[in-house]
Amino acid sequence: MSHMIVVGAQWGDEGKGKIVDLLTSEVDMVVRFQGGNNAGHTVIANGKKYVLHVVPSGILHPGKMCVIGNGVVLDPEGFLEEIDALAALGLDVSPSRLKISYRTHFIMPYHRALDGAREGHAKDKIGTTGRGIGPCYEDKKARVGVRAGDLTDPEVLKSKITHALEEKNVLFTQLYGLPVMDAEAVFQKLMALAPRILPYLADVSSVILDAHAAGKRIMFEGAQGVMLDIDHGTYPFVTSSNVACDNAALGSGISSGIIGERIAIVKAYTTRVGAGPFPTELFDKTGEELRSRGGEFGATTGRPRRCGWLDIAVLREMARLCGPTSIALTKVDVLSGMKEVKICVAYEYEGRVVQYPPQTPRGLDQVKPVYETMPGWSEDLTGCDRWESLPENCRRYIDRIQELLGVKIDYISVGPDRKQTFRR
Repeated sequence: MSHMIVVGAQWGDEGKGKIVDLLTSEVDMVVRFQGGNNAGHTVIANGKKYVLHVVPSGILHPGKMCVIGNGVVLDPEGFLEEIDALAALGLDVSPSRLKISYRTHFIMPYHRALDGAREGHAKDKIGTTGRGIGPCYEDKKARVGVRAGDLTDPEVLKSKITHALEEKNVLFTQLYGLPVMDAEAVFQKLMALAPRILPYLADVSSVILDAHAAGKRIMFEGAQGVMLDIDHGTYPFVTSSNVACDNAALGSGISSGIIGERIAIVKAYTTRVGAGPFPTELFDKTGEELRSRGGEFGATTGRPRRCGWLDIAVLREMARLCGPTSIALTKVDVLSGMKEVKICVAYEYEGRVVQYPPQTPRGLDQVKPVYETMPGWSEDLTGCDRWESLPENCRRYIDRIQELLGVKIDYISVGPDRKQTFRR
């Protein structure tokens, strides 16, 4: 059986949680394969608002298995806070349907402290959430990270924490003017959480492949957006993991050959949070209107998002990295009421027109968007439930996006509720 992956196509905040929630009814398992609790997926279902950070969005559907893969970095305290909040809303978040890989790395208190200290001292801020994501991935690559499975061996766990803090405490005291962090206190605090976390640990690769062998359908859920990929995004203004589709296999411990359907989530305009290049950003009344009407404030941080017109050059880069089989276009309703809408179809760069973002260090800062202008529409879309019910100019806009990308738009979202997304 072929399975599916859902990824954000831009700089995140495209509405992945909503689309994953919609498609969960068609699958048996949802796997989160990268990122940490710097992600925020907002889902509105039956009038209730759910904000998820590291728990897969499939948790909102009874009976669906949810899996956190080895490519994720997990804050143990944040995880317990999240499942407690979901349980308070009446959701089943028991270990019988929520699994964490033994190989998932833990975000430790010293990661959060280091993240905040660096961002606070930096002249050119990246705009991190300060939740320790980057420093945790650093320790993973340096082979000194703490993994979930270490909870099963307190001696190994304590040794790792002590070793990590030998270096971290030098940074805290000598570079950032922070107090020493006590290894024993960090160890004891984590061990106090262990009885609640240990029941969730599992051999995730086997859990996924057993489901595959049994004919179950699986969805792999990404966090952030492809243009925040550590290798292929707008470096250094990126996240600390690989967001592109093929990382789903590495981040969950399976072969990429079993994933056949690749769905890219595209917002009908463009946003990004934090610093970094943004060629189509609007600094005028239109940009403010998009932010206000689209509720463009981070689900995790509350930070206002920067807003601009849809950027096809960015989406072309996503398409060649991920090879999407279809697109889910979200927040189309936000564009209602505009006399005209624009699409950036290419860039002017160094005296020529280019179709993809330049890969030089400051190339994306130096491009000039080449726009196509299309007539807007005034109709309210929030009640539309099929292609034919959309205004003609809206359909033309969507068709033009599809034509420019050469990827079919199969799903269209016209509002935040689960019922406001339909198949074309």
